[in-house]
Amino acid sequence: MTYAATNAQPMIVGTPVLVVIDVQKGAFLPWEPTERLPLLPDRLERMHRVRSVVDAARGANIPIVFFKEVHRPNMIDFGRELDGTESVHCLEDSPGTDFAYEEMGIQPSDYLLSKRRYSCFYGTELEILLKGLKADTLILTGGFTDVCVHYTYVDAHQGDYYVRVVEDCVTGSSQPAHDASLNAMEYLQTGARRSAAEIIAGFSALTQAAAE
Repeated sequence: MTYAATNAQPMIVGTPVLVVIDVQKGAFLPWEPTERLPLLPDRLERMHRVRSVVDAARGANIPIVFFKEVHRPNMIDFGRELDGTESVHCLEDSPGTDFAYEEMGIQPSDYLLSKRRYSCFYGTELEILLKGLKADTLILTGGFTDVCVHYTYVDAHQGDYYVRVVEDCVTGSSQPAHDASLNAMEYLQTGARRSAAEIIAGFSALTQAAAE
C-alpha cells in the first residue's frame, strides 16, 4: 500500500545549522575498497562537494559545526565499536584523523567538536551548543551515511529537530547500506533527503529574505 505524503515540512524551518560529520583528513586520502567496506565509487567527489555547502552556509551566516571521530591510541574508548565490521580507525596519532582544515576551509568562527561514538549527540556538547544557537533545522553532511550520519539523524529526530540530509554530500560503507539509510531517514521525516543544489538555493533564499 502506498501512502501519500501529507505532512512534509518546509526544507528549512526557523534557524538552520550545518553539521559536517567526520569529513576528516582521511576522507581525502586513498582508501582501497574491500569486500568488508566496498564504499561508494564516487566517495571523493561526494566529500569534495561538501565544501560547496560549507561555503554557501558561510555566505548566508549559517553556523557550521564540524565533527571528527577520534580514539585514544591505547583504544580504551572503542567500547563495542570493533565487535562488528569496523576495524581500528581514527586514532589520535593518525594523520587522517585531524579536521580537514584546508579542504573544508574551516574558519575560527566555526564550531569544532570531537566524539568517541558514532552519534554526534552521544557524550558531546552538541545539545548545549544547539540550544545556544537556537537551532531548529539541522542539515547533515559527511559519512558514513549508514553509521555516524544515520545515528546522528535519529538522535536529532528524537530531539525534535527538523533534520535534512544532503544526499549527494554523504557517503556510505556500501551502496546498499547508503541507500537503505537514506530511505530510513526519509521515513522519519518526509522531505529529509535533499540535494546540495537544493540546500544551497535554500541558503541563498534566506540571505535574500534577510536583506529585504
